[in-house]
Amino acid sequence: MTDAARKKRVSSGISQLDHLLGDLFIGDNVLWYEDAGSFSAAFCVHFIRESLAHKKPIIYVSFDRSPKNVVTFLGPLAESQNFTILDCFTNGKGDRSGVFNKFYEKDGAQWPYQVIKVNDPANPAQVGEAIYGLHGNLSGDIRFIMDSLTGMQDLWGGEEQVTKFYARTCPRLYELDTIAYWIVEKGAHSSRLKANINKIAQVAIDLSVRNGKPALKILKAEKRDSKFLNEPQAFSCEETEIVFDLPRPLPGRFDLGARIKAVRKKQGLSQKELAEKAGVTPSSISQIEKNLIYPSLPALFRLAESLSIGVASFFEGLAAEAKGCVYRGSEGTGAALDKAPKGMVEGVRLLPPDLGETAIETYLLKIEPSCKLFNHFFSHKGEEMGYLLSGSLAVWVNGQRQEAGAGDLIYLRKETPEQWENSGDCVAELLWVKIR
Repeated sequence: MTDAARKKRVSSGISQLDHLLGDLFIGDNVLWYEDAGSFSAAFCVHFIRESLAHKKPIIYVSFDRSPKNVVTFLGPLAESQNFTILDCFTNGKGDRSGVFNKFYEKDGAQWPYQVIKVNDPANPAQVGEAIYGLHGNLSGDIRFIMDSLTGMQDLWGGEEQVTKFYARTCPRLYELDTIAYWIVEKGAHSSRLKANINKIAQVAIDLSVRNGKPALKILKAEKRDSKFLNEPQAFSCEETEIVFDLPRPLPGRFDLGARIKAVRKKQGLSQKELAEKAGVTPSSISQIEKNLIYPSLPALFRLAESLSIGVASFFEGLAAEAKGCVYRGSEGTGAALDKAPKGMVEGVRLLPPDLGETAIETYLLKIEPSCKLFNHFFSHKGEEMGYLLSGSLAVWVNGQRQEAGAGDLIYLRKETPEQWENSGDCVAELLWVKIR
């Protein structure tokens, strides 16, 4: 059995990133290269949320953010009993200032946060002892956010100390079955240091801005068969929500790339010859035929013209192929939820919109821990029902609070819930049906 097969696959909390990367594995050290003030924090939030939803301990080792900054940024996530801040900032960059130490002047009984202050974070050995000591008191596969390698270098006074610490820490974290995100500011380090740490890491990801739009590029994905290495992937980031500009799979078994390839080969054309006729690069033809990219509408017309066929020829038989009674979960579309707090409730409409009028509408709803929704998911007059797949929920109907657990059914004849709450510590998954 290979090492990758033995190591358990884990989600980053962003399904599109999992697809690009080929998932995370237990043991991964993940380097996140970014420009100053870039987007790594948003990716960290998703990873933290995903880990806490599965009750996995998270240790946030902070050199660059004060504890107050961390808990303010993360909000309710920071209150989880599975989330711990290892504070290397207050006695480090914070210079032991009373301004930052005020954070600790709280009534312990009322304080919801787990924070451990490192006495001498300028000493790499003491930081290591704090990390392993805290790890030893926790169970299961532990997750780390190392924020940041650049902050370590600023405090420790040079690259040699950082390289030595990283070279000793990464293999140990791998053997301890952890996953660690390491944040690195690209412009603050030499090419030599980056080459050295890349050799040790299992995954390396570059974040940048290309033509005014954020982009992610996978530089290294050890023991994975990712088809997206070194290919920039554009994405959008609103607050902490990440959406990649990935092409959606075409419906059913329809394979546009294979159809273009079949016509090209039937006419005895090479990829290079077709590319010259259509005014694109041979690389583009190769990627189109593998369905790694889809041509724009003008490009598709040029391809058809270059092959002396009508563009409709590429789609012959599509309607017949699309018929059936099984619809893939990946083909679901986004659902508009009524006043749902962003990042706390996610909805997917499971039946494709091109079915036309149906007697029911089905949705998969995911409600994050600590989410309170002071209205119903939908504005709908009619019967509704839901089946709780996992987690627990409280629902208020006519002023009465009722609890539902996994396996319970919720049926509404005419009532409209006034409030929903997930007071548990894991994501609640709810299959919801609106009846016309």
